[in-house]
This record gives sequence, C-alpha cells and structure tokens, in this order.
Amino acid sequence: MAVVWQWETIWPLVASFKKQIASFLAALVFWIFRRLVTFLRPTATIIIEEHDASASPSDLYDAAQTYLGFHCLASAPVVTLYKPRNSAHPVPSLPPSHTACDSFHGIPLRWTSRAVETPSSSSPHRSLELSFHRRHRNAVHSLYLPYVFDEAVRLRHKAHERRLYTNCPAAQGDDHHRLWSSVPFAHPATFDTLAIDPALRDDIRSDLLRFVGRRDHYARVGRAWKRAYLLHGPPGTGKTSLVAAIANLLEFDVYDLQLTTVPSNSHLRHLLVSTTPKSVVAVLDVDCFLDLSDRNRNKDAPQPELDQTPSWATSAGLWSASRYGGMGVVSLSAVLNFVDGLWSSCVGEQLVIFTTNHPERLEPALLRPGQMDRSIHLSYCGPAAFRVLAKNYLELGAKELEELMAEAEALLLEVQMTPVDIAKVFMGCNCDRTDAVVRKVVEEMRRRKALVLASRSPWTSDGEVSGREDRKSEFRPPTIRRAGNWLGKARSPSPGPTTG
Repeated sequence: MAVVWQWETIWPLVASFKKQIASFLAALVFWIFRRLVTFLRPTATIIIEEHDASASPSDLYDAAQTYLGFHCLASAPVVTLYKPRNSAHPVPSLPPSHTACDSFHGIPLRWTSRAVETPSSSSPHRSLELSFHRRHRNAVHSLYLPYVFDEAVRLRHKAHERRLYTNCPAAQGDDHHRLWSSVPFAHPATFDTLAIDPALRDDIRSDLLRFVGRRDHYARVGRAWKRAYLLHGPPGTGKTSLVAAIANLLEFDVYDLQLTTVPSNSHLRHLLVSTTPKSVVAVLDVDCFLDLSDRNRNKDAPQPELDQTPSWATSAGLWSASRYGGMGVVSLSAVLNFVDGLWSSCVGEQLVIFTTNHPERLEPALLRPGQMDRSIHLSYCGPAAFRVLAKNYLELGAKELEELMAEAEALLLEVQMTPVDIAKVFMGCNCDRTDAVVRKVVEEMRRRKALVLASRSPWTSDGEVSGREDRKSEFRPPTIRRAGNWLGKARSPSPGPTTG
C-alpha cells in the first residue's frame, strides 16, 4: 500500500526542526562569542555598591575604601582626604573615576571607583569595581575579600581614638538615660615604664597577647572571649598603672565601672551589653564599693552610720546604696554573671579587671578560678623595679652612680617602700644633679630602716616605752600574704558560713 505524503502533515515537522536547528546554532554562536571574548579579555569584575537594595550602607564598601586608603593610595596621584570625628589623622579614599592597583599572593588586582549621577537622588550612586583574571576567581572570593574586610576592621581599630568611659548615675527604674560618658584616654603608662618585677611583667604581657590571638580557640572550646584579672597588693604598688598599661598594649578602650551608681542588677546588665568589643572593664578598689565578705548577715542587722566608710553588705551579699541617694542594690550573683556568666558573652573580646588592697575581704565565690582567670599580686618595690623607676625619672646611665644604686637596692631588701613612695621622693627633688637625687632616696630608705629597727624594741634608750602608735602611722607593715595558695584560703574567718 503506497504511503501518501501530504504537505499539511509534513510542514509542521519541518518547521519544528528548523526552530531546533536555529536554537542550536544561536547557542553555538553565543558560546563561540563568549569564548572569543574570554580569550581577548580574560577579566572578571566584581561590583561593590555603596548601598544595598534597601538603601542601607554596605559594610564591604566601607571596608574596601578603608583598605584602599591604607594600602593602595600611598603613591596615587589623586586621593580624597577626610577626617572622621574619632580619628586622630585624615583618612585617604579613592576618588571617583580613578584606579588603584593591589597584589595578593601574586595575583594582580585593580580597583576602580565609580560615581553615577541619578535624577531621583541628590547624591551620586557610588560603587567600587574589582577587576582580576578569571582564573583567580576562587582565590579572590574565598581569600582576598575576607582579607580586605578583616584588615579594614584592624585598621579602623588602630586609627580609632581610644576613650575612657565611666557609667553615669541612674535612679531606680530609669532606663532611658545615658549609660556611659567618655573622655579621650591618654594615660602614658606602658609595660616598659611599669615598676614591677620584670619576670612578672613579661609573663603578663605574653598572657595578654596570647589572649587576643585566640578567638578561634575560645569559640572551639565554647567559652566567651573574655578574661578576668584580679590585681591585689598594698596601696601604691601600681595596680591602676598596670590597668592603663594593659589598655595601651592592647589598644583597648577603658570602661571604669563605678558600682556606687548602679541601682540594680538589670542596670548592671544594660551597662555590660552597651560596652564595645576590644575594651577593658575595670572595677577599681572593689572591696570599698562592693562588700561581699558576709553574704549571710541578718536582714535585721543595724545599718552603719552615715559617717562610716561606704563598705558594707546586706543580706545575700547585697550592696546597699542608701548613702548614695537611696538607689537599689547589686547582688553577688549579678557580679558573677558579669564576670563569667551568660551576659559575659554578649559583647565580644573583652578584659575584666578587679583591683583591691584587701583581697581577704572579698567573697571566695568571686575569687575562685572559675570566675577569676588570673590573680596578680603587686608587692613592694624591689631592686629591679627600682632600676625601672630610676631610668624613668632620672635617665640613669652613669657608672659613678652604681655604688649608690647598689646601696639602694640592698636597702630595699630590708625596708618596704612602694613604687609610689619612691616616685614621690624623685618628684620632690628640686636639684638637677642625678647623684643628689639618688642620695636623697637612699637617705629616705635609711630613715625607714631605722624606724623598723626601733619599732622592734619596746624600750627606748632612756628606759621609757617608745611611741609605737606614731611609728605605726608613719610606716605600716604589709597586709597581703605571700602564700602561694588561692586568696580565698587566706581570708580571715567570718562569723557565719561562707560559700565556696
């Protein structure tokens, strides 16, 4: 039977085949064209807009401008300078329609700034274009762009004007006042000028540098990136200077937390979460403002008179602020949570430092290793610390002073003088001769040694009892134990049970 072909049946098949052929040829031509363009111009481009689709500023754009200003514009013929409010120096940026070159792991990169005027906006539409060879696309996306962002964060922190903050007074229930006020932080103390034992100084410095470089370690072990120090020792041994030197070493802001102005536990949490990363939170003389040595005192115990020292506790370790305007109380649990609790992980990289002249007055729960990462005892001035003081104040370098220096160092092993005591003698000398200044310090040490020797005998040369009270007021023996045990074990006994 013969097959009869009709054009009405064949024509749709032919038309469909022609469409498929045309589509294939178009795809083939486009592929050839793209390969040709890639061969002639093997460049990939990443466009970074100043604002996203919701008109919010782009962090990557700001980071790229900061990175370019510090790394790529040193030799540029044209730059734009601007000075942020919190920066001490002008910051360069790439002006529109200009180009800067960079290199990363041998990869050449090219940054171009664009600014397009738009009728719907009064400000131009800005963007940055990053151009590079296509074969380096993976390295640019996975390595270079994260490096630019991290480097910009580091550069901003370095250029940031560091501040000294203190918490503002607040009334109970006032949640809308300003939490912190600040001034520029310009304390000159450094680790090179600290009058402490050199071995202890180097150990503290290495511990701090190890802490700031272990973000991944803290995240891996599941701990907040925070470290707590307790500085204790007699008055005048350099605890405040060490806090300032730590802030200068790490280039951190300082938050001086005054517990007398904290009305409640919730307000303490607000203060904590309002601090910034890369900061030191310092609670100076904590034993004077937060007396936690008797958490189980009877609620009906009489309150101290107003003329007494503002260092007392109410029931359950509460600090009473009735002397300071009748504000609220801060409990021990809030302080512990502030140091190493849930709220301690809300900020980021941070150092918490408590200082006290009397660690035996503090509650052992605040001193245990789970709360305090390190306890640092700052003692009286030793020979090595005396050398640092002499270098700071007198710029010693003459060999003829070695005899006086040796005598002063030998006397320091017999008398107890703080670095502040010695610095006071240095500052009080009006003469310009270095040997006369050192001799005056030696005379002061001899005088104190004589007082110590006289205080050991209850009788004077004429048979009368010596005036111990006068000598005791002029020279006070140390009150801090040197035992290697944890501070909570050296605490004086209290009438009630304590928590450990």
